[in-house]
Formats: sequence, structure tokens, C-alpha cells
Amino acid sequence: MARTLRDARLDTREARSRLRVQGRPHWRLLEPGLHLGYRRLAKRPGTWCVRRYVGGQTYTVETLKGVVADDFANADGKTVLDFKQAQREVLKHKPKAAGALTVADAVEQYLAYLTENAKSADDYRYRADALILPSLGGIAVADLTTEKLRGWLSTLAKSPAKRRAHEGGTEPLRRRRSTANRTLTILKAALNLAFREGHAPADGAWRRVRPFRGVDAARLRYLKVAEAQRLINACDADLRQLVQAALQTGARYGELARLRVHDFNPDSNTVTVRQSKSGKPRHVFLTDEGAALFRRWCTGKPGNALLFIRNGQPWGKSNQCRPMLLACERAKIDPPIGFHTLRHTWASLSVMASMPLIVVARNLGHADTKMCERHYAHLSPSYEADSIRKHAPVFGFEPDDQKVTALRVRS
Repeated sequence: MARTLRDARLDTREARSRLRVQGRPHWRLLEPGLHLGYRRLAKRPGTWCVRRYVGGQTYTVETLKGVVADDFANADGKTVLDFKQAQREVLKHKPKAAGALTVADAVEQYLAYLTENAKSADDYRYRADALILPSLGGIAVADLTTEKLRGWLSTLAKSPAKRRAHEGGTEPLRRRRSTANRTLTILKAALNLAFREGHAPADGAWRRVRPFRGVDAARLRYLKVAEAQRLINACDADLRQLVQAALQTGARYGELARLRVHDFNPDSNTVTVRQSKSGKPRHVFLTDEGAALFRRWCTGKPGNALLFIRNGQPWGKSNQCRPMLLACERAKIDPPIGFHTLRHTWASLSVMASMPLIVVARNLGHADTKMCERHYAHLSPSYEADSIRKHAPVFGFEPDDQKVTALRVRS
């Protein structure tokens, strides 16, 4: 028999309330090789699960579907179970055969885990449905091999990408490999969770698969102030408000599309992003110019109304792409930019104006400054740059005698 677990007090609501909030379950032995598990979640009812020993130092762990613990509501024996009801459910629960968990099952459990921990799983689900499940979904996790995974990753990196007329050279290949890397990260996270919960005998198959190197270092583009002004003037009315809001907040398209009137606080001049990519809400601070814009947009609207709409309807997924392309053509911004470049514009111009990286990171919703340091630190006035320009050797080089005049490009 594999290692034993310390029994946790799960029999009462009060006892469970003293347990630690964590992703791993707290276990209670019911009979040799069979445990009842309880996951305590923050500010939500916990979930019940079952852990079975299937031999060979291997366990299967399954969550009881469609039920929660009676942490806040009284048990009804159907969707809300107390300890005794969960115990009876586990004892009659049909065990899943060892190794029967497929990649599709592992991904679904991982997405459920993200949702339980208040993290946004929308982008992960989209990538899984489009890029993981069609090729790997039906394969058992225990049957995965390094060769299969490397073949999948290579095929994914070579698959045709969306055509971007303004891109050429090696950029399309870099983008496809970068996409493959991000998808590999999601797959590994799902498989690692399955391994921790005993659905795979080993994790070496995917640990040996390495992502493509040097493909995530794309140069981030941003607009100069004059370019941003031209873009705003070239936008249609509904898009203009959305572009102005992005340039004032650095928020993502989806975050802005979900904003409601009551998310703007005129007393503190802040906007609350309640649903972000990380799952954590944040407060975005506005300049006086930005606060004046938001006040004007909110005037006369009920508090629960969407702040930004398109032809009377909510902005949906990818609704911004075509209007942004047209606005760039009118504003003579070539190559044209995507909406996300407005986020980079806010961050880049803020850093160049000496805003501390930690402030930029918090307004953008990053947990720390690592991402900002990677993408924007070179734009920040620094002691290192000032020292080099002051103390580095000067050789007295003279320009060539040729008289060269820079050509002016008409815009």
C-alpha cells in the first residue's frame, strides 16, 4: 500500500471551516484504499471527492459531480450533501478504471479547477477546444508518450495561421510557435493536475517536452501620441469611446466590453475591473482627462447599463477587429494595429513618462513587475543609461563630408 494520509475532521460544518483553503482535498479514510475528500474553497461551498487506491502506487481521484458541501446551505441529499450523505455517495460510487482518464477528461477537470478557484478559464477553454482536444482528446493520459506530444507540438507550430497581410519574413512562424508554447503550457498544467491526483503513473512524458525557444520576445508596438490622436479621429462614434477608454486605462478589450456604469467611481476617479484575465478584480486609476471622459459617458445612464455598446448591442468577441482595421486605414497607420496595441501604448507612454513599473503593473492587473520589466523596462529612464551617456568614452568621431538630408515622408 502507498503512503497513508492523515485523517481530517470533515463530519461537521464547524470542523470543515477550520481547515485550510487549498486546491488539494482534505481526506478522511472510509475503508482501506478508499478516502472521502473535501476541498475547502474561499467564500463558496466546498466540494466532495473520492480517492481510490488501484494498485501499483497509483490512485484515482474523482470529484462528485453536481454536488457541493453543506457549508452555507442545509443539506438536501441531492445537490447539497452533508458528511454522512457524501459518505454514502462515495461508498456506492462506481470506481473508474485505472488509466481510463483521457486528455479530454484531464483538461475538463483542470478548467473546473480554475473556475473553482475564481480564475477565468474562457481563453483556456477556447485554446483547448481548438488546439488540444481534436488531436489528443481521446488518448488516455497513461498512454501519452514524449514522441506523441512532440509530434503534436510540431504539427501545431506548422499549422496555417490567420493571414496578416502586413506581416512577412519570420514573424508568422514566430507567432505560430509562440501560440504552440502557450497551448503546451495549458496542456501541461492539466496533465500535472491529473498526475497529482493519481490519474497517471508518471509525469515524465510531458516533462521532457520543451517549448520552442526565443519566440516570445516580440517587439511590442505602441502608438505615439500624435498617432493615437489620428486614430481616435478616424474611428466611428462607438469605437471611438472604446479606443479612448483603452488609451486612458490600459484595460483589455474584454474588460472594457464588460464595464457597467456603476464600475466608474467619480469620487475616487477610478474604474473597477470586476472580471479580469487573472480572475481578480482591480481598480484602475484615471487621470483628470480620463475621469472627465468617463463622467460624460456615464451621465444619464442607469447604474447597471453597459458603459460601451455597438449599434445598441454589447461588444462581442472579435467585434472590434474589422472597425479597428478600417480606422487604421483612415488614420494612415501602417501596418495597422490590433486593439491590444492600445494597452501597450498606455503602458509604454506611462513608463517613458517615468511612471514606476510597479504602478504600471498594478494598473494593468499584473501580480508583479516581471511582465513589465520584460516588455517596458528599456523605455524607462534609468540610472544605468544616464551613467553610460555621462561616463562612456568619447572618441571625437566626425560625420562624413557627404551632405545627406533625410527625406520627408508626406503623411
